[in-house]
Amino acid sequence: MPDAAQVRDLLQRLEDAMNSRKLEALDDIVATDFVRHCEATPDFDVRSLEDFKEFLRANTAGFPDNVQTFEQVVVEGDRAGIWVTYEGTQTGPFGPLPASGRKVRFSFGGVFRVQGDKLAELWVTWDNMTILGQLGALAGS
Repeated sequence: MPDAAQVRDLLQRLEDAMNSRKLEALDDIVATDFVRHCEATPDFDVRSLEDFKEFLRANTAGFPDNVQTFEQVVVEGDRAGIWVTYEGTQTGPFGPLPASGRKVRFSFGGVFRVQGDKLAELWVTWDNMTILGQLGALAGS
């Protein structure tokens, strides 16, 4: 099992790969059988590295300028907790929502499981109401 510094390095490399759109770098960071659990996005079934890359591509299609900043990382054993700030402008579709041109900024939390030297699993959650409100998709927003 990697030590805390190695896990932090994995997460820094993940953050860098996502923000630079260099998804090929994920091959060295994320397990081929990676699983992502998220009640907020039940239509995205991520059960492999390739599924995860496709999820990130779809996210970038809707928010091409998105930046994810890992504000806090806590490592214990084979688990790493994260608190992340997401910022981006919706210039493409987001699920059923057409491009709004609006900027969003929200935080989300997650827990990764590390297996060997790769990220193997992620549980992630956020408040969809915050995002939908910022996009003007709720009555009165």
